[in-house]
Amino acid sequence: MKFLLNLKNYMRIRISFFALIIVFTFGTARAQLVVTSPGFKENGLIPSKYSCEGAEVSPPLDISNIPSAAKSLALIVHDPDAPMEGGFTHWVMWNIDVKGYLPEGFKNANQGLNSAKQTGYKGMCPPTGTHHYHFKLYALDEMMELDQNNDKASLEKRMQGHILEEGELIGLYKKTR
Repeated sequence: MKFLLNLKNYMRIRISFFALIIVFTFGTARAQLVVTSPGFKENGLIPSKYSCEGAEVSPPLDISNIPSAAKSLALIVHDPDAPMEGGFTHWVMWNIDVKGYLPEGFKNANQGLNSAKQTGYKGMCPPTGTHHYHFKLYALDEMMELDQNNDKASLEKRMQGHILEEGELIGLYKKTR
């Protein structure tokens, strides 16, 4: 009987210990950046206004859960479905204010080269089929010292060790014409 009581107490202690580990592990996890757009939903269709078939302006973005230690944000918009090695990058931007909102046609940050070797936003224009567009946002612990001749790869390299949080919004686009 004494053995069963000791075993029961041992099991209670062990279960409590594992419960504390679970609470500590998940309770202290950082909140991921949340990226949404009033222009389209997650995995929803992106309006043609933001594409080569429309005004080709960037869509508005809302960002929440920005860490208080963040000094700036960076954004990369990339199409991994594009028929070229590594996909097609539509927008590279850094030193975005941490306010949490990028209005339509946003230009108030440092912008680098897209895959068309142009500075700034390049609208969606898939040659065939429906493509996935990843709006990847980064909260950084510093302002980035880069010039506008930088592209996705150089921004990603420069951000290493400075990313506090990441978030992503994926939209879809298929040409209508």
